[in-house]
Amino acid sequence: MLTQVRDLDPLAVVGDRCFTGLRDVTSDLSALDGVGTWVVVIQFEGEVKCARFDHVGATPAISTAWPGPPPMAWTSSFDREEFEKGVVAIRESIAAGDVYEVNLCRVLSAPVGPEADIVALGGVLRSANPAPHAAIVRLPGVELASASPELFIRRDSTVVESRPIKGTAAGGALFTAKDRAENVMIVDLVRNDLGRVCEYGTVEAPTLCAVEHHPGLDHLVSTVRGRLRAGVGWAELIDATFPAGSVTGAPKLAALDTIRRLEPVRRGPYCGTVGWVDADRRHGELNVAIRTFWIEDSRLRFGTGGAVTWDSTPEGEWAETELKARRLVALASR
Repeated sequence: MLTQVRDLDPLAVVGDRCFTGLRDVTSDLSALDGVGTWVVVIQFEGEVKCARFDHVGATPAISTAWPGPPPMAWTSSFDREEFEKGVVAIRESIAAGDVYEVNLCRVLSAPVGPEADIVALGGVLRSANPAPHAAIVRLPGVELASASPELFIRRDSTVVESRPIKGTAAGGALFTAKDRAENVMIVDLVRNDLGRVCEYGTVEAPTLCAVEHHPGLDHLVSTVRGRLRAGVGWAELIDATFPAGSVTGAPKLAALDTIRRLEPVRRGPYCGTVGWVDADRRHGELNVAIRTFWIEDSRLRFGTGGAVTWDSTPEGEWAETELKARRLVALASR
């Protein structure tokens, strides 16, 4: 199927940085160890787009004139019965010893017209649902707005840090033993991932299961940190750690096999990563692209999901996907 590419001025807003003056685009991650300032988008399935911009400045005021779809226009890649069957299948795989945890997701979508500008939706999110790792990207073939609360990778020279989120509750609600078990399993996975490219003995988890508050939701967040070995660049770092363990499950390869078997559509940018890299200063930040909208084939799309463990229930996992989507889908709807 051909993907429609709209002719829109390239622009990116990542955190408090605004990128303009697109110079070039590549799928080669080694370019991030060259020169210049880059915006990076990697889809969950691995497709890479690195865009180098000439100008980086403060974020201007962004229009919020977003003509969203009607609330009833949204459809889901999984209906409730199919999703709950997926949860049962994952629990059977856990019982068989194939996996410990699998992140199961569904993609919501609704039609939008040619006047729909993802930058305006990004403005709505920045105003009504501010997030520490928010991003707006409008490039040929990529139109997304992310309200991500999760850091995938922060790199400052040779020091790297990841802050996986696992465990979600409605604001003010108590976290369960399942939430904490999810988090600890993924911290162990992230430690192993970073250990593939970091100096021996430098990988640590200085913070475990800290509570962070976000609009309408609370999360358990841990920090994993290490020091890169000599000669490790962005390509090697991403190869060792992508996709983020918090959106796959553990063990990662077995979880990815299960995701491919059960999920009926590609995740695309959702659960991938979006961020920026200053190649000259060897510094950058990439998010985990959760709470993310994107426009593809004249439809606005949004992913929602959660980690399935042995303690999961089908109805509980469905409710978690509804909780995570409710506020943001309402903001994106007309």
